[in-house]
Amino acid sequence: MGNSRNTGKGNMKKKDKPFNKDRKSAPKNKVKVDQQVKDPQAGMRLNKYIANAGVCSRRDADIYISAGSVRVNGDVITEMGYKVKLTDEVKFDGRKITPERKEYVLLNKPSGFYVTGSLERNNRTVMDLVAGASKSKLSPVGKLDTSSMGLLLFTNDGTMAKNLSSPKQGIRQLYHVELNKNLDQIDLEKIREGITLEDGSLKVDDISYVDNQPKRQVGIELKSTRQHIVQRLFKKLGYEIVKLDRVVYGGLTKKDLPRGNYRHLTKQEVINLGMI
Repeated sequence: MGNSRNTGKGNMKKKDKPFNKDRKSAPKNKVKVDQQVKDPQAGMRLNKYIANAGVCSRRDADIYISAGSVRVNGDVITEMGYKVKLTDEVKFDGRKITPERKEYVLLNKPSGFYVTGSLERNNRTVMDLVAGASKSKLSPVGKLDTSSMGLLLFTNDGTMAKNLSSPKQGIRQLYHVELNKNLDQIDLEKIREGITLEDGSLKVDDISYVDNQPKRQVGIELKSTRQHIVQRLFKKLGYEIVKLDRVVYGGLTKKDLPRGNYRHLTKQEVINLGMI
């Protein structure tokens, strides 16, 4: 877990510095490796590409390559030492891979932070809160309104993000909602039975009053990823949301994650999300 901000200025200074005086005496193969990293058009050994993607070790990658498990731009590659460019499409057992390590970061979003960003000055975004989480470019999965709070997942895994955002797939989400007035029992039953909105019907998985709290506070569980779905649901029945907090996302919870802080997912949590 962390919450420190990293502007990246220090890293840029290091990159901008010239090589030391001994650069000319460096081994030629070292120069080639550096070029592979800096130039996306330079070749990278296929087994290294696979290892960097986190699939397996380089040694095991050679075994899979010789077995015909790897395709580059649609062609099966069995040649040892074959080099690929970062712009090539590489598939391992039919699944597209990239040499960038996949990262997954969970944020407990405070109210008042934009998710999609804004061109206006002084507007704070969730990217400010996770700036120090990774050197990779992370993107939020789905959205939360500026005034909304709670769990928001970030990743550079495009396949995972697409899967979790799919309306057909559906991911379990539990919200703690505070309304501007008590929720009538009749309206609670209407929601439980199903509500028809302008973009179709909505069936929630569960809804109930929060224990030992006024009846304007409710918990609602659903799998819909439709935009502003919770707000539109209550607005349909004449209620306004005062506070909206997403307390469960998939199997992830806010346990030990204070508001405004983030943490990296465990391997098991990533596996669980991938099974949704």
